[in-house]
Amino acid sequence: MDPFLQAAITEAGAGLAEGGIPIGSVLVRQGIILGRGHNRRMQQGSPILHGEMDALQNAGRLPAHIYRECTLYTTLSPCPMCSGAILLYKIPKVVIGENLTFMGEEAWLKSRGVEVEVIQNEACVRLMRRFIEANPQVWNEDIGVP
Repeated sequence: MDPFLQAAITEAGAGLAEGGIPIGSVLVRQGIILGRGHNRRMQQGSPILHGEMDALQNAGRLPAHIYRECTLYTTLSPCPMCSGAILLYKIPKVVIGENLTFMGEEAWLKSRGVEVEVIQNEACVRLMRRFIEANPQVWNEDIGVP
């Protein structure tokens, strides 16, 4: 398995262990992880700390050209908010662990020139299916469903 997708899965597991939603992400440039994160909406009481946003936050403030040389790995298809951040910082490639449990804004990303690669990793699917089944209200809140 790709070591960067594995790092994102490890982050997802850390989020679940903390009582949160099991979605993880890493920002990678030239084979080095610049930032890693996981969904911390529950843990931090935050409306915006999805896995991708946490990874970007943990990478810290970077010059604009750095983002343009990165790949963002995420265990789940990115929502509109996270896709907006990808587009804002012109991250050219996103590797997605799975999009079976949630289809994010992949078409939007592709339409704006982002390379999108979907793996359909069974560990990612299993994590989300189990979480959604056990916590449907929390999941719906996370994706903005009443």
